[in-house]
Amino acid sequence: MTSAPAPAAPRRRITFVGVGAIGLPMARQLARAGHDVTAVDPSPQRRDAAAAEGLSPAATPQAAEQSDVVVVMVATPEQLTAAVSGEDGLLARMRAGSTLVVMSTVGPEAVRALAEPARTADVGLLDVPVTGGVAGAEQGALRLFAAGDPAVLDDRTEVLEAMGTVVRCGDEVGVGQSFKAVNQLLCSVHIAVAGEALALAESLDLDPQAVLEAVASGGAGSWMLSDRGPRMLEGPEAEVRSAVGIFVKDTDLVEEIAEDAGFDAPLLRAAREKYRAAAEAGLLGHDDSQVIQTYR
Repeated sequence: MTSAPAPAAPRRRITFVGVGAIGLPMARQLARAGHDVTAVDPSPQRRDAAAAEGLSPAATPQAAEQSDVVVVMVATPEQLTAAVSGEDGLLARMRAGSTLVVMSTVGPEAVRALAEPARTADVGLLDVPVTGGVAGAEQGALRLFAAGDPAVLDDRTEVLEAMGTVVRCGDEVGVGQSFKAVNQLLCSVHIAVAGEALALAESLDLDPQAVLEAVASGGAGSWMLSDRGPRMLEGPEAEVRSAVGIFVKDTDLVEEIAEDAGFDAPLLRAAREKYRAAAEAGLLGHDDSQVIQTYR
């Protein structure tokens, strides 16, 4: 006797705010899972890219008024506040019972500041920053650091799982951001030290490609070395999968979080200086792998 097929997941109306390099493939995964996705971005180029993926593009988040879930994937705490707050902000538009999901890396306080306004608007609030980069987003294989009201998270887990693996971090918003801060400390240091190691190989007159292949699968290997290493060797014209500017922003943010906790993070500071040096060298919009150029 054959078992009955599993019931189809309910189709949700989703407004996705911020369809940049990582936001667009995230929104695409939601659409592939059968959801009705409106892609909101001020950039005409990003809206055209969303339309090419079969998403409904929009310059303003008017669709949030009828959405079940609104995802925000912007770059900075200031952009989050501008998008969510005020008379024309998302919370003023969203209907009661819908859910706001903050997937940006903005720090605990920026998300906690939304908790009371969300309660007042009768909107669920989830704190779900992600890791895995563009590659993870394109494969639906991100790790999602999810925190917030367990009942709200239970109700929206099916939506989130379209983008990757949900890691439950805690019942209070802000905790997901704290998990992400630890993650970004590791990522920023791993990328910088990968650049340092491959630059050392060049200084020793070794073939850096041969060194990368020799060490990447051994005890000295890391996901960041394997992922960024090839683009480091491509040079400044490597495809931009995550810009230097992201780590300029994130290392500053993690440093602030560490200082608030009374924690000294010298390796983070060393990595931060390399990203700042890369930015000062004109590489702000280049792939973050090009931090290696600061050693050359």
